[in-house]
Amino acid sequence: MFNSPNNLKIGLFGIGLHTYWDQFEGLKSRLEGYLNIVEQKITSIHSHVINVGLVDSTDKAFEAGDLFRKEGVGVVFLYVTTYALSATVLPVVQRARVPVIILNLSPQASINYTAFNKMNDRTKMTAEWLAHCSSCTVPEIANVFNRTGVQFHQVTGMLANDDDCWNEVSDWVQAAKVAYTMMNNRLGCMGHYYSGMLDIYTDLTQHYAHFGGHVELLEVDELVSLSREVSLQAIIERVKLFKEVFDVQSDCSEFELQRAAKTSVALDKLVSRYQLGSLAYYYKGADNNENEDAISSIILGNSLLTSNNVPVAGEYEIKNVQAMKIMDTFGAGGSFTEYYAIDYEDDIVLMGHDGPGHIVIAEEKLKYVR
Repeated sequence: MFNSPNNLKIGLFGIGLHTYWDQFEGLKSRLEGYLNIVEQKITSIHSHVINVGLVDSTDKAFEAGDLFRKEGVGVVFLYVTTYALSATVLPVVQRARVPVIILNLSPQASINYTAFNKMNDRTKMTAEWLAHCSSCTVPEIANVFNRTGVQFHQVTGMLANDDDCWNEVSDWVQAAKVAYTMMNNRLGCMGHYYSGMLDIYTDLTQHYAHFGGHVELLEVDELVSLSREVSLQAIIERVKLFKEVFDVQSDCSEFELQRAAKTSVALDKLVSRYQLGSLAYYYKGADNNENEDAISSIILGNSLLTSNNVPVAGEYEIKNVQAMKIMDTFGAGGSFTEYYAIDYEDDIVLMGHDGPGHIVIAEEKLKYVR
């Protein structure tokens, strides 16, 4: 639905140095086991993970980067298992062209120094040391990323028994979902700005530059055209839904409910036609009764859309609805509102607006008054 954040693909790869494998028996399989743990933990956060395994040479780096780009991953997690050359890392992320999260994760809280010092084989001691060298190459990678303009972040912690570390990883996954959603979102802009509200004016090209996605410029006339096609049965069914979802007040007439229902069904058709993931609107108009009828009965339909992951903001508040879409993707929900007054006795801020409300974040059913 509307480029769901669940469609995000996460790229994952570990790094090592291929010259180690013949020198240190069992090291590669041990590091691959650590990488599998990372994959399992990330998959428990978000199921769509593309793990290309250990990248230990420049050839594999080119292949991994090309695969990530082909698959369209939205973020890459780089797990540093042991020392590796930055030349085997850079091609991956340069080809993927997405943000990178460096996972500097130790396999244990500390090396077992007692057992380590009892080893009588220098080769085995080196292998054990390399199995714990997750921090060794992080400064080298960070330096190269900074010098080549690669956007990256770093998470430092442990593979196991480190909730703070994995909560941070989860936060980055959620952030990637938001970025993915905005990059693929279709924002509808219906009508025009509210004249004189200078703070809401915005440059749509800048929205493309920073969020991506697509902006569809719409006319109220198209909504009216769709409303003419709404059947009586569809109106009856939508009124029934209104009474289930909203706390319809006694002063609201059946006529007003039917007007709102007709516009709501038409709105759904408009959203479906353009595959909109959000909508900003305002219409002033003059001497057009059909347009006025649609806009004056639009609130309930907009509230339903907002609660169904298609945020709607009035007054052509494009920046507001972008923020609402971000909040919605985070699972927090957002509602078109503004400050009214400050109540210093009860220490609260009064907020509201004569526009769509968010059903999901309300404590009780939204009241509909007409």
